[in-house]
Amino acid sequence: MRRRVVITGMGVVAPIGVGKEEFLKSLKETKIGIDRITSFDPSDLPVQIAAEVRDFKPEDFIDRKLARRLDRYSQFALAATKEAVEQAGIDLSKFSEKTAVLVSSGMGGYLTLKAEDKVFEEKGASRVSPFMIPKILINMASGVISMVYGLKGPNFAPVSACATSLHSLVLGALLIRHGYADVAIVGGSEATIAPLPIAGFASMRALSTRNDDPKAASRPFDKARDGFVMGEGTGVLIIEAEEVARERGAKVIAEVKGVGMNDDAYHFSAPHPEGEGAAGAMKLALEDANLAPEEIDMVSCHATSTPAGDEAELKAIKKVLGERAKDIKVVATKTLMGHLLGAAGSAELIAAILQMENSFVHGMPNLDDPDDEMEGVGHPGKSSEDHEIRNLIKNAFGFGGHNASVVIGRYEP
Repeated sequence: MRRRVVITGMGVVAPIGVGKEEFLKSLKETKIGIDRITSFDPSDLPVQIAAEVRDFKPEDFIDRKLARRLDRYSQFALAATKEAVEQAGIDLSKFSEKTAVLVSSGMGGYLTLKAEDKVFEEKGASRVSPFMIPKILINMASGVISMVYGLKGPNFAPVSACATSLHSLVLGALLIRHGYADVAIVGGSEATIAPLPIAGFASMRALSTRNDDPKAASRPFDKARDGFVMGEGTGVLIIEAEEVARERGAKVIAEVKGVGMNDDAYHFSAPHPEGEGAAGAMKLALEDANLAPEEIDMVSCHATSTPAGDEAELKAIKKVLGERAKDIKVVATKTLMGHLLGAAGSAELIAAILQMENSFVHGMPNLDDPDDEMEGVGHPGKSSEDHEIRNLIKNAFGFGGHNASVVIGRYEP
């Protein structure tokens, strides 16, 4: 008999809010967190806009000495974990050896690597920080979380580009289902807004170049979309075996009902044009949840605002949900906070769960001229609107053809 997996805590650091309270407020207000880059002078770059986290102070969440030894992406992860643990109301010391930690990243501590490379070039090898290597490792967010909370269960960081944080949730849920863990801290974190990554994505023609109109740059499903906007942040969730949560009297937020994952096996960076892999992952998640399309009320899309990706995902949604697709809400949170890369899946999942809890969907203010593939698919207007959500699908896809989908629903004991 497989164990049910429930969500009891969530923490978020995002361009539209540090902490769930501010994050939820921004979702309801359809606030866009994209603007001209302020963390460095972007004047020489073809892309000069991003979704930055501008009001984050690590010392508000982390011991100052520890914070200095961590890259920004790990600081984000610890801050979100703190919020998630507090909401879950869990004494992790009681579950030390049965708590898994899977908090990953797409690019890890890039900002540290960049800074230390400059030190090396200008001042020599002797001046390179002894903390450089642990700060840049993609698994270090998971490692530091385990050290701070004394957690000795399974601990690793799955890496699948922009599907990373949703894969972390999937694998954490499977560990709990099969008894390898009772509790899991899962999610992803990213902090890579810097000249070289932006130049690299720009060379691929993956980024929007609307430098003169940042708020209109991220426009999933709109015919005028011209690429994604880089973002930074994190989303962390506490998931538990249902019986563990009930025994300790925890308030359950939602249930992880189904999971699915596969690969396109098609191209380095482009999705299968017919959305075959995406459709397959969603079908697997629905089958795992034992739910019919009629029981789905929302799809929280990966939808980065690239021409090929958005179209393929819409095709996949219609393949999987059929006639039901016209009655659901297809929502793309990247329209508000850009693309958080390795943290996108978990941060957007938290956004979706908050919308399910509060019975609304946020607006998509830049959806002026919907793609032809939007025909037969329901979507929100430009501002938030009421919408009852019993169950939702969350998608995340990554370069390399990686696909992950989960079905999350209201918890019914």
